[in-house]
Amino acid sequence: MNITNQDLRAAVGAGMISEAQAASLSNLAQARLGAVQATAEIDEPFELFKGFNEIFIVVGLSILYVGWMGITGLSIWANDVGNGLYAALYGVVTIAVIALLARYFTLTRRMVAPSILLAVFTGLASLQLGYGFSNMLDMGDGMAASLIAAIVFVVQLAFWALFRVPFSMLILGLSAFFLVSSFFVAGNNGFPDFEDVFLLSGQGPFSIITFVLGLIGFAIAMRFDMSDPHRVTRRSANGFWLHVIAAPAIVNTVALTLFTMDTIAAHVILFIFLMLMAVVALVINRRSFLISGVGYVVALSVGLFDDGSAAGFAILAVGLVLVILGAGWEKFRATTLDGLPNFPGKDRLPPWGLNNGVSE
Repeated sequence: MNITNQDLRAAVGAGMISEAQAASLSNLAQARLGAVQATAEIDEPFELFKGFNEIFIVVGLSILYVGWMGITGLSIWANDVGNGLYAALYGVVTIAVIALLARYFTLTRRMVAPSILLAVFTGLASLQLGYGFSNMLDMGDGMAASLIAAIVFVVQLAFWALFRVPFSMLILGLSAFFLVSSFFVAGNNGFPDFEDVFLLSGQGPFSIITFVLGLIGFAIAMRFDMSDPHRVTRRSANGFWLHVIAAPAIVNTVALTLFTMDTIAAHVILFIFLMLMAVVALVINRRSFLISGVGYVVALSVGLFDDGSAAGFAILAVGLVLVILGAGWEKFRATTLDGLPNFPGKDRLPPWGLNNGVSE
């Protein structure tokens, strides 16, 4: 059963709803219908703010937070004996205040940018809380890192469970990596360098952790995506932020390892891997895998030529390909998916072409 504008006007006339409520319902229905219809030539929904008022509120919240941290920070460091206790106490108070703000800006006002900022503030406050506890317990660096990462993860998970802010998924992914990695730091493996995080030939297990957690994040993101193929709910937004962190974890780990081998065979395999990631990006309709691999494509293109001008033309060609791919994304995606055989979950991918998500 569909409710029309005439039905809404009749409901207003009967005194069942107000004119403002009728207008809100009509706007919501049109927005959802437009989102579904636009999926045929879909662009990944991406929203950081809905209006300049949100930016205004973000500025205010930022100043408020800086002022609060300035006051509490001075109080903490002025009490050297109990600074761990003060840090933990202020961390709890900060998280409680953030929860009250999120209840208004996220649940009541449905604002995007303030909700993202409050998720970030929650992460920072939980860092402070974790530091306070580790200081009170006089932990070593490794154990302190584990405790802090665990607290950040648990608090952020609770924040997401209460307020369903999609950006929390990115913070959860980062904190999960630091939590798992911290166990090895506590085991006297030491803190990793940047290369160790992505290079499979690096020291310690950190690159393997990055790759495995990237795959786990990708699997969870796909679960969100497949539950909302038309991308009209926050489930797909959850998937978006997980893809943002999962794609670099997967692509950089494999690509950087192959690129640093500096052999023809490794570069050929790297090129094939990047092409495979491009196909994955088209199939699942997520461009994050392409963005993660662009730098390596440019580096490979430059490496093929000793002459600077030739390398410049190679970079120009890469840029041209990306522009063409972006401009004709849906056509390329439809061609790719129509050319692939049926596979589990294909009917739950975002619709493509004229087949509306069903391959021939």
